Amino acid sequence: MNAIVHSTGTLRSTALLLILLPQVGIAAAADPPVRAVAAISVPVRDLTRSVSFYREVLGFVPVDDSERSGDDYEHLYGLFGARVRVVTLQLGAERLKLEQFIAPQGRPIPPDSRSNDGWFQHIAIIVSDMDRAFAQLREKHVAFASTAPQLLPNWNPNAGGIQAFYFLDPDGHDLEILHFPPGKGDPKWQAVDRLFLGIDHSAVVVADTEASLAYYRDTLGLKVVGRSENYGIEQEHLNNVFGARLRITSLHASHGPGVELLEYLAPRTGRRMPVDTQSNDLWSWHIDMVADVAAADGAIRQHHFAYVSPGPVTTDPARPQGALLVRDPDGHATLLESDGPSGVPPRARAP
Repeated sequence: MNAIVHSTGTLRSTALLLILLPQVGIAAAADPPVRAVAAISVPVRDLTRSVSFYREVLGFVPVDDSERSGDDYEHLYGLFGARVRVVTLQLGAERLKLEQFIAPQGRPIPPDSRSNDGWFQHIAIIVSDMDRAFAQLREKHVAFASTAPQLLPNWNPNAGGIQAFYFLDPDGHDLEILHFPPGKGDPKWQAVDRLFLGIDHSAVVVADTEASLAYYRDTLGLKVVGRSENYGIEQEHLNNVFGARLRITSLHASHGPGVELLEYLAPRTGRRMPVDTQSNDLWSWHIDMVADVAAADGAIRQHHFAYVSPGPVTTDPARPQGALLVRDPDGHATLLESDGPSGVPPRARAP
């Protein structure tokens, strides 16, 4: 270090610094706070009805049924007197959690909701055969959100050849079935042993992609894995929004379903998520992420994102880092939870 101050040995020391500085930078790089997306959680009005729908129509399998209440959960959900029954369903390697707030009950999804409203969120379920899947949905009399399955055009290099269709569950939550042609999507979706294969991602409408990336990428540590700009008659009929033009950004943690940001470049007439949204309102989904909760909490506070919980809440003594419920810039919720008896989540595991 002295040689930096004095002239003797300056060139040698400068060369040494040029070698060492990149190594110091690499050594100092921290792991991202989020390790994996563990599940997507959806509030429902009637668990019996919803579990039946997801089992009989889409092939999900129940794997857990529990009830949550008490001071810790009230603070986690930001809801006084909260009592919640949660049924965990599995499809392939992915999990969906249905949450019924026994008390207090929240508000229903507005009946005039549209795909460009700020509270829009869906899960994308991959199918091995779009024609068969659509026929099964029609046989079960599901409510349409798209006019029909759409084949996205080949002029769009990132989306061309993908087939997609939106429909609704019994509470009016938007769901999507997707079929990837060879060469598109995760190679595991080319399996043909089942009709409904698993959950590829959860999509949320955002007002400003860059503001959302400051949360999902820069604060939580998810990585951008794809970008696309979609428009045209197929997109209009898929979203059931005339003149739809979307900027789509896909992000992933090291394991689990992705998070897709949908920014409507046109029309920009979608309504914002209500500022008084509560965890028990049926439009208030949350994406459950395995995280280093302490690191995530520090990053979220530093960037002034909105808390639902007052801070990390210990709902399980085996996970001393606890759990934390927060909202992105548009009001979509994220549940951050530690994993493992040490409270420090392991690196992503293969499904």
